[in-house]
Amino acid sequence: MITKIDNNIKYGKQRGGFGIQVLYPGLIRPQLNDTGFATIGRIDQAIITPGTLIPMHPHQDDEILTYLRSGKVKHLDSEGFTDIISNQKLMMMNAGARFYHEEKTLIEGGTLEGLQIFIRPETGGLKPQVQFHDLQEVYSLNQWRKIAGKGDDYPLQIRSNTWLMDTRLEQGNEIELPNDNSYNIASLFYLMKGKIQVNEDTIITSGESVLVENESPVFMALETSDMVLFTTQTDATYFEEGMYSGNQKQLINQRSVI
Repeated sequence: MITKIDNNIKYGKQRGGFGIQVLYPGLIRPQLNDTGFATIGRIDQAIITPGTLIPMHPHQDDEILTYLRSGKVKHLDSEGFTDIISNQKLMMMNAGARFYHEEKTLIEGGTLEGLQIFIRPETGGLKPQVQFHDLQEVYSLNQWRKIAGKGDDYPLQIRSNTWLMDTRLEQGNEIELPNDNSYNIASLFYLMKGKIQVNEDTIITSGESVLVENESPVFMALETSDMVLFTTQTDATYFEEGMYSGNQKQLINQRSVI
């Protein structure tokens, strides 16, 4: 089954130079009464003006990937780590029991565009830790690249049955899912920028996505497109009370749909 998730399901937030569009993937299945889908809690697509400071703030029981396509941000956290994150340097914050950090977008990096991804851990109260990974190239052209997941073959570790890959698919090229999408495995194909045809009858544009269950579709780039693939085990054990990755069903009713 292929389920399109278009942009009208997202929630928006704008404060000064900080703007995000928030996808709660579970909202496409209201019968589940959960804003997340299995281990995938929340996906924020951000555009942030250079020089913007996001002050020190907490996270708890979230596995958080910072994935940038442009801009640079200086990171500082309560575990004593500081570094510059860019489109060639990824950061995974395994927030665990309690974790604080601040971010400042740097003038020399220009406008920041990227994703902040909130994944659910297997259990709450884990030890906080921070991971960094340098990419050899900004883009992985026309092939899937492993960026974060459970298992030694992923450069950044997620503490649940969740796996993330990315690619830039050049116009006219096709790609399939890197796994068999078998029973109890689902894939969320998130299009950051571009235009993609899924099989023969579905078109998605920037910010949209498709949830794929028990199928192996073909994705063709109608424009050169940047995408991130989320794979989750739908019957996996996960903690659903994370600060941002957890079930936000009661809170989102107070926000405005964009």
